Amino acid sequence: MLVLQLAIIILAAKLAGSLSVKFGQPSVLGEIIVGILIGPSVFGLISATDTLSAFSQIGVILLMFTAGLETDIDEFKRSGKASAYVGFGGILVPLVLGYFAGIMMDLTSYQSWFLGIMLSATSVSISVQALKEMNQLKTPEGTTILGAAVIDDVVVMIVLAFLMSFAGGEVSLTTVILKKVLFFGGAILIAWKVVPWFMKKFVLLKVSEPVITAALFICFVFAFVAEYTGVANIIGAYIAGVAISVTGYKHEIFEKVETISSSIFVPVFFTFIGISAQFVGILDNLTPIILLSILAILTKFIGAGTGAKLAGFGWNNSMGIGSAMVSRGEVALIVAAIGLESNLITQGLFAIIIVVVIITTIVTPPMMKYFLQLNIGRELIRSRKIYD
Repeated sequence: MLVLQLAIIILAAKLAGSLSVKFGQPSVLGEIIVGILIGPSVFGLISATDTLSAFSQIGVILLMFTAGLETDIDEFKRSGKASAYVGFGGILVPLVLGYFAGIMMDLTSYQSWFLGIMLSATSVSISVQALKEMNQLKTPEGTTILGAAVIDDVVVMIVLAFLMSFAGGEVSLTTVILKKVLFFGGAILIAWKVVPWFMKKFVLLKVSEPVITAALFICFVFAFVAEYTGVANIIGAYIAGVAISVTGYKHEIFEKVETISSSIFVPVFFTFIGISAQFVGILDNLTPIILLSILAILTKFIGAGTGAKLAGFGWNNSMGIGSAMVSRGEVALIVAAIGLESNLITQGLFAIIIVVVIITTIVTPPMMKYFLQLNIGRELIRSRKIYD
């Protein structure tokens, strides 16, 4: 059954992605929508199984790993200030307005702050694919978005630990912060000193494909340790990619990993987002879903976009950066699951949040396409005028 499911997913994803591109949208939008169509919510051809979930996880890890491989270290250093502006702007606005929205929904103070934290989360895996398709991943905008995502993940998890400690949860704030400090400190040290040495030694082994094997080992270990220390596994995979990007094996690894991921795992990841969507009882909660979706989209768009503008980007690029931070993705789902387990949100609110996350994921690619391509078009017109 798994083999047939994979065959259906891969074919459906590629056909839908091609159709999406024909309509002027990133292929990822078509892949998510077709996942909804073939999933339990519509036609029921594919069910969300643990095995498909595992394929999906590998897909997003490889996607962020290749994003790291394509990162320009010098540009990444230059974008540090801009990433901080975008990251913190994209946290503060959703956090505060999410809190007041919770109060208006008659939630308790702790529940309201949790709603704000959940709305502050960002997952740029969707944005990374859209940036790659638009050849914008290596630009200052793309690098800023990736840097802001790292900041967002760390800060949101620390704020969540604060809330849970105050709310009486069995969470040690010191332990949470220490884990993250140890992860980033250790990851940077290992990326700088150990990864190049390990690659040189491992490629000497008399086995097939030692280079790609070493790279995938590093990728998965970084992803595992990141998740173990409370950082999203996609951040660990991204750091692993950045570490390998400064070695002489960068291009060989990128070509092979890109082939593996783009043909199987990444399409499964995007399609699985749609397959996992649950719309049961959506009509009963239509009003809060619409209002929270609008709030989720606007707060990230305005907060991150304002941060980009303060960092010196033009209006169109700032709005493009703000759009890229809108998707909540798997990071928000992890936060929501923690809230449900800790009784900070009810099962009903959890179901609403799931739909809101899906909506933010769907709207992100077309928003990015519009604002970033608008700026590209204006730059072309300006260059032609100069040339003429």
